[in-house]
Parts: sequence; structure tokens; C-alpha cells
Amino acid sequence: MKILVTGAAGFIGSKLAGTLSARGDEVIGIDNFNDYYDVRLKHARVKEFGIDVRCIDISDKTAVDALFAEEHFDKVVNLAAQAGVRYSITNPYSYLQSNLVGFLNILEACRNYGVKHLVYASSSSVYGLNTSVPYREADKTDSPVSLYAATKKSNELMAHAYCKLYGIAMTGLRFFTVYGPWGRPDMSPMLFANAISKGEPIKVFNNGDMIRDFTYIDDIVEGTIGCIDHEQKSDANGLPFGVYNIGCSNPVKLMDFIGEMESALGIPAVKNFLPMQPGDVYQTNADTSKLEAEIGYKPHVRLHEGVARFVEWYKSEKNPLR
Repeated sequence: MKILVTGAAGFIGSKLAGTLSARGDEVIGIDNFNDYYDVRLKHARVKEFGIDVRCIDISDKTAVDALFAEEHFDKVVNLAAQAGVRYSITNPYSYLQSNLVGFLNILEACRNYGVKHLVYASSSSVYGLNTSVPYREADKTDSPVSLYAATKKSNELMAHAYCKLYGIAMTGLRFFTVYGPWGRPDMSPMLFANAISKGEPIKVFNNGDMIRDFTYIDDIVEGTIGCIDHEQKSDANGLPFGVYNIGCSNPVKLMDFIGEMESALGIPAVKNFLPMQPGDVYQTNADTSKLEAEIGYKPHVRLHEGVARFVEWYKSEKNPLR
């Protein structure tokens, strides 16, 4: 199977592309290698997983169309996006260019070049102000608290329209707080590990009163591949369209996560307690029963094991930012 993975130098994309290649798929990756965070990490991921990644920005329609015309992909996995909730507060236009214009270019290329199935990244952030937990796919997602969340909800709506208009199977994945080796340096595991290792204070927002459904990268990749291989079931309208939560279904208090980090590093954290930041939510908690029922998804890596693996990588020679 010939598969395009966009955002292939990213945290999830690189591991996914490497795993698909290892099982025998022909995988081509693209990434714009932007400097949202240190590009040394992106290049190190590409080298580690031995993947073919071309420097193409999905917001460049001419380049995207040329790639699709040349390669004739069977399936596409769109993980390219401007990431980060807090960054969207200060840099809103970058989100519109990548997450909306770029996603439209991918949709149009799938339509024009015969791609039958698009798997794309959504986010748990679409649940916004929803207070009913655990989050279920049928819950309302019309109260986003960040522009990032609004763009991800827009992706789901755009995908539905293209599914209805052109019959392209669409599978959206609402990722919940992914962590593990090769993770992004702007996310809490890397931020905490850096600060704790140096004896510097860590920022603990909402005075530590937060809950997150931390999901290990290997479980995320396994679930995503299950969706790639799965023939998307028809929804209530008879369309090959689905949106799924993909998380651990085992939410953890932020202070407990910090405790696991302290234990794995062998160093107590100096904590700087701060109020809730704009765009953040108090808790995330995934109901993954739909994904489990339809593709057999079952996360295996519990937090203690996952944090230990992350810290082992963080302290190793493989980490270019250590």
C-alpha cells in the first residue's frame, strides 16, 4: 500500500511513518520543517526512523498537487498542522494557513487524484467547554476555547463535506495528550524534564488542579494504523465518515504525572504554581469504546511505564536537545 504521511517529521508522524515502512508499506512523508520548535529534533526523528521525508508545506497548493500527480497514493494520513494551544493565542494567522488552507489543499488533492481514504488528525481540544466526562464522540463540540481547537473542529466539518460531495472515506482522530520518546519540546514532559534536571522551577498551571488523559505514543500509532487498515463504516447518513477519540481512557491528575517524572528522574521538582492559562481546559478524559468496538483499539502502556521510557530516552544520546 502506498501511503502519504504529512507532518512526517513531527512527533506522531515520524513514528507512524517508520512503523508503516517497517511492516512493508511504501511510505512517503512530507513536512515543512518549520521552526516552531528546534528543527534538530525533527531531523533526528527522520534519521532514527529511516523515513523518506520531503520538504513540502501543505499550504503550498502547487507543490501538493504535483506530489499527488506524481505518486498516486492509495491512502493519505494528514498529521501536518500548526500545533499548540497557547501558541495560537499569540500567532493566530499561522493556524489558519496550515490548519485550514493546508487541509483544504489535502482534501482537494485527494479529490482530484483518486485517493479513496483520508485519515486526519483532530484533537481532544474540540470538546472545549464541554463538562460531561468522559468525552464521547456524540458530545457537542461547538464551544472551543482556543483558535487551535476551532481549526480542528473546522477540519472535521470540511472532511464531512468532502465525504458527502465526493465519496471519499474520512476518518478523524481526536488525539488526547500524546507523550513519549521523541516528543515535542513545548509539551509538559519535555518542559518538566528539562527544568527538573537543571534544578529550575516547573510551571504548574491552575495550581496543579488539572487532569489529562496522557496517551503513550506507541498506543497512538497502533490505533492510527488500525484506522488506516480499516474500511471506514458508514454513519447514520450512509456516508463513509467517522470521528474517533484516541486516548488512554485513564485520566491522571497533573500532580501525579509530575510525581512520576520526579521518580523517574530521581530529582524532586521545584514547583511554581500559576493560574489557568487562556485556551486551557481543566480536564480531558476520553471514552474510546467506539474505537475499541470498530477496530479493536486497546491502549497497553500505563503511565508509570510510559514515563520511565520517556525519561530513558530523554537522558540518552538519541535526544538531540539534552
